[in-house]
Amino acid sequence: MPHDETPAPTQAPPQTQTLNRSSAGSSAARLPAPRLPGPVDAGPAPWLLRLIAVGLVLAALNLRPAITSLGALLEEVREGLHMSGSVAGVLTSVPPLCFALFGVMAPRLARRFGAGTVVCAGMAAIAAGLVIRPYVGSTAGFLAASALALMGIAVSNILMPVIVKRWFPDRVGTMTGLYSMALALGTALAAAVTVPLTGALGGNWQSGLAVWAVLAALAVLPWIVLVRDRTPAPGQPAATRPGRGSGAASASGAAEGSGAASASASGSASASGAADARSSEAPALRITRSRTAWGLACFFGLQATAAYITMGWMPQIFRDAGVPAGTAGVLLAVTMAMGVPLAFVIPRVAGRLRQQGPIVVVLGLCGLIGYTGLYLAPAAGAWAWALLLGVANCAFPLALTMIGMRSRTGAGVVRLSAFAQSTGYLLSIPGPLLVGVLYQHSGGWGLPIALMAGLMIPQMVAGVLAGRDRTIEDEC
Repeated sequence: MPHDETPAPTQAPPQTQTLNRSSAGSSAARLPAPRLPGPVDAGPAPWLLRLIAVGLVLAALNLRPAITSLGALLEEVREGLHMSGSVAGVLTSVPPLCFALFGVMAPRLARRFGAGTVVCAGMAAIAAGLVIRPYVGSTAGFLAASALALMGIAVSNILMPVIVKRWFPDRVGTMTGLYSMALALGTALAAAVTVPLTGALGGNWQSGLAVWAVLAALAVLPWIVLVRDRTPAPGQPAATRPGRGSGAASASGAAEGSGAASASASGSASASGAADARSSEAPALRITRSRTAWGLACFFGLQATAAYITMGWMPQIFRDAGVPAGTAGVLLAVTMAMGVPLAFVIPRVAGRLRQQGPIVVVLGLCGLIGYTGLYLAPAAGAWAWALLLGVANCAFPLALTMIGMRSRTGAGVVRLSAFAQSTGYLLSIPGPLLVGVLYQHSGGWGLPIALMAGLMIPQMVAGVLAGRDRTIEDEC
């Protein structure tokens, strides 16, 4: 029987097999990772990020002049429109009312039209309202035109943290400080310049108020370019465009952008995309179950109460104490100008702390001392009280910073920003109105100032609660 002459395959020694496997493995390791199909997204161009930063600064400059310019000329407006103290109190309560009502709409509008489009429309609404309101000739028309401008401010207020989180996820503290500083600068500028500017325009208070529309019109320009831009945000898939996606999803994509970029470097971009898909399908947070969200809303509302009482009534307090009108406007400007450096410093310091309660307490104590001095010697220590109240008013950039820190995702920041700011502004509505009523019926500033000082206590309590090291996702 013939034998099969085919030689049997020889088995390599175990050591040789191990060597071969390790060599193959090292060769495979040296091979480039296979590319995923589809376009490679290099992120937005540097010029676009610079344009967004300019747009943020210009928008922030316009978020308070509509209010502080009115505070500087409140007596002239009251006389020109024949307002009583109570009606003037209603006028100073319009800002938080509009912020509460229209701020709720911001996330939905951002989902439908894109955050850049909404902010662009907001700047246009501010410009239109500021042009119209001085010339309508009636209290009702003045209130309606003010509401138009404040509607633009409201939606932009809500979307500022969202845009920062989306486009600058690795520089939230720095960019929050930048636009908070610009906001404080615009506030102080309107308070300081409105009275002398009115004099330079012939003493006509209508012109003194309307001139601020020019700054708002200038702020529209960079956002027009951003409305047309369809470049995806950093770390966002190329299929998702900033103008078309939801505000929540866009912010979420930016928040996770740096992590996605790192993952793609190690070949895990597809896992990041799957995580984003799972995140978009996750059920919405029940934010009303979060104690931190409620604490932040109360803190935001109480600091807004103090801010709008200060912006609306502080010049009148000094004028009634014998301080000239121009000096009273400058004192308000000093109070607002304190936020320029501190609004940049406080978010950076707060971002490095696990708990922000100590900063809350320091700011609250400055407010208590300032209001006490304003009660005892309003004219003699006017400059000191203006400085201390300016420090206390820096609770606003602190609240914005905590909004960005109390959620792990961009989607959570959108919901928390809308909830905290809208609820907070709703809570702040009675404050300026009550001050006007107390001022008219008591004939002095004793009771209103006592009310302002008393509100500092619950503000500190709510701020300490909101500043704890936890996120809304953990509580919901």
